[in-house]
Amino acid sequence: EFALRWSDAQRLVWDTACDALVSSALAQTRVAVHRDYMPRNLMLASPNPGILDFQDAVHGPISYDIASLLRDAFISWDEDVEIDWAVRYWEAARKAGLALPADFGEFWRQLEWMGLQRHLKVLGIFCRLKHRDGKPKYSEDLARFFAYAHKVAARYNGLRPLARMLEPLMGAERTEAFY
Repeated sequence: EFALRWSDAQRLVWDTACDALVSSALAQTRVAVHRDYMPRNLMLASPNPGILDFQDAVHGPISYDIASLLRDAFISWDEDVEIDWAVRYWEAARKAGLALPADFGEFWRQLEWMGLQRHLKVLGIFCRLKHRDGKPKYSEDLARFFAYAHKVAARYNGLRPLARMLEPLMGAERTEAFY
């Protein structure tokens, strides 16, 4: 059985990153949030898509659902596509009168940090499902979540120590034990 024990310094890195992610989420405009807004929960309909699986809807950060859609658990898009869709969302939401940052770059950071929070949560859930609940199938998707999390954490100065903490967990030597 794999058991990871963090040093006090690593725990400080984790706590600092979590505090930054929570602060970013709390600073955002709050709206109705589906919390599982992804292609598998959308149906083609006219004039708007039908939305499934909304029992976990809450009042939360405005970037949550767009982060869920663009950083889907099971489908990955090229970053230029993600940025294009995010810009379109940002423009439409601002035109509709929703309070979003005036600078798209700040909104993109909020979206990325929200996605990072979601992916860290999913990494924990999927590992629990494998180890505690005996459902190893979930581990097949961990590489995507690690890639998302590492890419975002490595991109932002305040989160780079978290990226470095993720790297040993992503390595081949840990694959069998961790996943």
